[in-house]
Amino acid sequence: MAYLLQTKQGALRGRDNGGITAYLGVPYAKPPSGERRFGPPEPAEPWGGVRDATAFGPTAPKDDYIPMYVPLFPEVDIEGDDYLNLNIWTPGGGGLPVLVWIHGGAFTNGSNSVPEYDGTAFARDGVVFVGVNYRLGAEGFAYLDGAPANRGLLDQIAALQWVQDNIAAFGGDPGRVTVAGESAGAWCVQTLLSMPRAKGLFQRAIAQSGGAQHVLTPETGRLVAADLALRVNAEPTRESFARLSPATIARGVRAVVEEVQTAPDPDKWGDLALSAQPFAPTVDGDVLPGPPLDGSDPEVALLTGTTADEARLILVASGAIDAIDEDTLYASAAAYGLDADRALAVYRANRPDARPGDLLSAVVSDWYFRVPVVRSAEARAQERGRSNTWIYRFDWAAPELGSGHGVDIPFAFDTLDAPGLEARIGPEPPQSVADAFHAVWVAFVTTGDPGWAPYEPSARTVGLITDTVTAVDDPAGAERVLWEGRR
Repeated sequence: MAYLLQTKQGALRGRDNGGITAYLGVPYAKPPSGERRFGPPEPAEPWGGVRDATAFGPTAPKDDYIPMYVPLFPEVDIEGDDYLNLNIWTPGGGGLPVLVWIHGGAFTNGSNSVPEYDGTAFARDGVVFVGVNYRLGAEGFAYLDGAPANRGLLDQIAALQWVQDNIAAFGGDPGRVTVAGESAGAWCVQTLLSMPRAKGLFQRAIAQSGGAQHVLTPETGRLVAADLALRVNAEPTRESFARLSPATIARGVRAVVEEVQTAPDPDKWGDLALSAQPFAPTVDGDVLPGPPLDGSDPEVALLTGTTADEARLILVASGAIDAIDEDTLYASAAAYGLDADRALAVYRANRPDARPGDLLSAVVSDWYFRVPVVRSAEARAQERGRSNTWIYRFDWAAPELGSGHGVDIPFAFDTLDAPGLEARIGPEPPQSVADAFHAVWVAFVTTGDPGWAPYEPSARTVGLITDTVTAVDDPAGAERVLWEGRR
């Protein structure tokens, strides 16, 4: 059965499934092609008649993940220029809370059509769910002369503005919007929290496995753009890149990412040898006026957190976890800024049976994910005088990846039966864990309270997620202290 709905651009025909209606591939901006390529997003054109919104729309141009991630994160590729689009799931009614999802994928991969991002469970639980596509890789984030910086972020802001203008027609309340994202999407959320252009477009935020520190300086942005330009035989300018096909640029982007993430030369790449994100928001002084950590809006309530062992994904997928010896562990801990002797004694005391690779995973997880999340909560509490931030830790462990990066996504969405997930979460993921984690998100989106105390530096309360939610003050506090003044 098809359902009709009127937006400001025109009428839509949606797809009904048991009382939940999906409106798919709805454009929020004009196609970023032709003279609009590498420019700011422009509002979508109105259409006449009824637009069919029963199938997913095009996805942003991209190449494959680097090989080790291909089995773990199945991609969806749908050709077409009209890829600045939204997918909406709604139960109908009115005045409902709204969740706007910004997908992850290292700023170079992913889409709003990935099966585990199906919004049916949120709509079932009274939330209007919106999934966003945005420009990826160089199209969205390369720092090019003659082009506005952070075009992918500008796309996300345009999508949030579309939600403000149209979501009431889907039963949503434009004054009760939560923006959420995972990994690169979480870094985008943390960045949006600091952007004047995004102020007022959402009242709550969820940053899943992403802090506020992974941004580029203009110098690093130029370094990445120049390296990419050499690979695609262009100049690092809007005019030169616009002459190239999106596929050519996407192949070049993948080559840059593969080098930075698998064999980075610190003399060439500097800090990117550790952060491993060559395509990310750039602090350009205009679109992004300053570092997100310094300007996060403390009045927007934030739920943020990590999995218990984020970096295990990288070390298991690459096969490196079994090859790391004590010398490599020691050198790596020092490279991340720790006093290696002291720090490894603390990490080892908490994991007496851990191998060197397991200990390195814990160190990298803290540097890359956990400590940035804590720093974000600390900074926001100091700015506001009291905390408006909640931290969680997802502790359920999959058979191979443990509590690794990305393991928690289908539990938050309650989409454990989505295709392509077994390599990441195993053959029998427990529904009880999805029930618990999904309920935390629904509670926060609906009420602004996930169910435990906000993160105050005096207590440092964290909600630990398995098939239950347990509030614990300062879990792994001895390891957290190791990073003070270092990260």
